[in-house]
Amino acid sequence: MQTFDFDLFVIGGGSGGVRAARMAAQRGARVALAEVAEMGGTCVNLGCIPKKLYSYAAHFAESFEESHGFGWVGEAPILNWNTLKTNRAREISRLNGIYVQLLKGSGVHLLEGWATLVDAHTVAVGGQHYSAQNILIATGGKPSVPDVAGGEHVITSNDIFDLSPFPQRLLVVGGGYIACEFASIFNGLGAQVTQLYRGTQVLRGFDEDVRAFIAGEMVKTGVALHLNTDVAAIERTGEGLQVRLLDGSHVTVDAVLYATGRVPLVDGLGLEAAGVKQNDAGAIQVNAQYQTSVPSIYALGDVTARVQLTPVALGEAMVVVDQLFGPAEGKAPRSMSYDFIPTAVFTHPNIGTVGYTETEASEKFGKIRVYRTDFKALKHTLSGSTERTLMKLLVEDATDRVVGLHMVGPDAGEVVQGFAVAMKAGATKAIFDSTIGIHPTLAEEFVTMREPVKG
Repeated sequence: MQTFDFDLFVIGGGSGGVRAARMAAQRGARVALAEVAEMGGTCVNLGCIPKKLYSYAAHFAESFEESHGFGWVGEAPILNWNTLKTNRAREISRLNGIYVQLLKGSGVHLLEGWATLVDAHTVAVGGQHYSAQNILIATGGKPSVPDVAGGEHVITSNDIFDLSPFPQRLLVVGGGYIACEFASIFNGLGAQVTQLYRGTQVLRGFDEDVRAFIAGEMVKTGVALHLNTDVAAIERTGEGLQVRLLDGSHVTVDAVLYATGRVPLVDGLGLEAAGVKQNDAGAIQVNAQYQTSVPSIYALGDVTARVQLTPVALGEAMVVVDQLFGPAEGKAPRSMSYDFIPTAVFTHPNIGTVGYTETEASEKFGKIRVYRTDFKALKHTLSGSTERTLMKLLVEDATDRVVGLHMVGPDAGEVVQGFAVAMKAGATKAIFDSTIGIHPTLAEEFVTMREPVKG
């Protein structure tokens, strides 16, 4: 019988990798984890956490302005960009330490360095070879920047948090959620923001009403949104970065952020040598049990490019651990469902969504009913803000089940999370209607919409 150094070797210290390593070790497995960067992965270091902290920071400017309608008098304070960066870095460092202590406390053997697959049961790190009965790849993704003349001048979401000095004029290229979030955030922080997207509307894949509504709200707050266009070339001049667009026009800015998508982080992993198959986009192919084409090698999270969300990677990690080492005592083995996954976009205002878009629901269920409302929130009757809130429900007509729920408004993610539980449980529109709302709140609108606008 072959013996191995470890029962599980995890490549990547992001959300999914850390969860799998820690839980496997707590089940008594001998586990190693290799990470070349700070512990916590994209979410902790360059994604969800710092982005949400900066989003909080960006809301203060509008909050100070709105406070005048409620009787507060005085000038708004001025943003100290360096203080924000310093405080964010300190908090991220604290989280890095927590991740390390959680792993060490569980008995995980930590290795610093780039890990490469040697074969189905061997990983090389720093010139040393380690054998493992099973290997888990959880290396995540990285920003993708298309070739463009002057591309050496652009930055990505990996660089945006520590820019120096603060970019008074920022160009954001892209129309996905990352692009829209950073356009909103830096607009709120005081930058003059221009956003370019080559498509007809931002946030492809979201509900059409949501897409149009958030674009309008972002423009109202000062984001200069240009659709159906792209960058032709970038040149550094004495006035800043001069960006020439495909239509021949120019815009001069201090920084150009490319948020044009992410790709799996697979370069240098030795996938070909080990026989691990990838799809045309470079993502690692896995089956329903997260096994790759090599049965002893698993992969999860963004490196598989399924649903690129931190909570999804955490859920997938638990499925793998239960499968390899058995479920926790008294628990059934975990399974992973990709239906009704709630998500939020931290634009200003926020987006929260769960379930199907109107187009998807119509295609899947045939006859549907659409409930929709948009309104000025109570807060803004005094604040002076022109911000409006959008809420939308999609109902399968044959079963009365709510199959789509969408919101654009303050704290949309917080509101939608609770409704996601109800939708996962199969709540019908009749149940929504019979639920008493909390008054006065934005969320109560989801249980008071009675007349469909379509269907």
